[in-house]
Amino acid sequence: MARSYEPPHLTLPVGERDHSDGPADAPLVLVQYGDYQCPYCGAAYPIVKRVQKEFGHRLRFVFRNFPITNAHPMAEWAAETAEAAAAQGKFWEMHDLLYENQRSLGDEALFAREETRLKLDAARIAREVAARAYAARIEEDFASGVRSGVNGTPTFFINGVRYDGYPDFAPMVAALRAAEKGSK
Repeated sequence: MARSYEPPHLTLPVGERDHSDGPADAPLVLVQYGDYQCPYCGAAYPIVKRVQKEFGHRLRFVFRNFPITNAHPMAEWAAETAEAAAAQGKFWEMHDLLYENQRSLGDEALFAREETRLKLDAARIAREVAARAYAARIEEDFASGVRSGVNGTPTFFINGVRYDGYPDFAPMVAALRAAEKGSK
């Protein structure tokens, strides 16, 4: 008897601890496990932005850290930087800045200038990153990803079910529309 494939599900439900953009009661929830230095995540970044625009208030986007440090030496630094900015209320601004400047990760002068432009305390961010103040948070995201079947980045979940399709605009929109129909 043949078994049908059942994609993995999120083991850590989306909640208050998550960085999310969009209404908490949105009918669609797109979770990304990402690595700020991963070129595939960099390619997916503008696609996710388009998907968010396409679905508007019907979509809640959640980002969780999954730095693959053996392949991306600046991934941990970038995740720590995003979390340090989150502590100052600017997670999404830093998230965007990191992806939009992916080739310059580690350029402390560039990021210090941008942190000042974003009205962030750059010295505080530098201290917190050096102290690995958010390591436990990042490790929690990573562990939840592993338990949920994440083994590379980007990995997406739609309404708690892993999306195994190609991370391009049309296939993601189709999967989200199918999930939206299924939730009605």
